[in-house]
Amino acid sequence: MIDGEKKTQLIGEYHRHATDTGSPEVQVAILTKRILELTEHLKVHKKDQASRRGLLKMVGQRRRHLAYLSRKDPAKYEALTSRLGLRK
Repeated sequence: MIDGEKKTQLIGEYHRHATDTGSPEVQVAILTKRILELTEHLKVHKKDQASRRGLLKMVGQRRRHLAYLSRKDPAKYEALTSRLGLRK
């Protein structure tokens, strides 16, 4: 799990305005961080199927957020994917 300090730092880095916590950019950044941490966990604990299911749900949720962002604002989508190092 991401602690509050890391989450606040991610929000500060990807927010659209001062009180923004729910924009697609912020949500994708938080999900990406959680996915990376859970991937590292699963490399050690290969038989943790409950965490694997959670990982797949997070990946699907991130994919839906990215699809929404690509429909609404393709320029922001391109900027976010390059900034996070994601590929289409």
